Amino acid sequence: MNFNTGGGILGLLILIGDIWAVINILQSNASMGAKLLWVLLVVLLPLLGLIIWFFAGPRGNKV
Repeated sequence: MNFNTGGGILGLLILIGDIWAVINILQSNASMGAKLLWVLLVVLLPLLGLIIWFFAGPRGNKV
């Protein structure tokens, strides 16, 4: 039996980060088209999309 869960934990962390990114994208002031493109980038390229969004993507509204 192999109890190595490193890949599973990393995958879970990426999933949580992607969900966080999508929520922030949807709450941002960006146009609907820009939001759609950012969400597609994050969903289709989970790790790379998350990294690109972190440095260049729209952020949610600061209240």
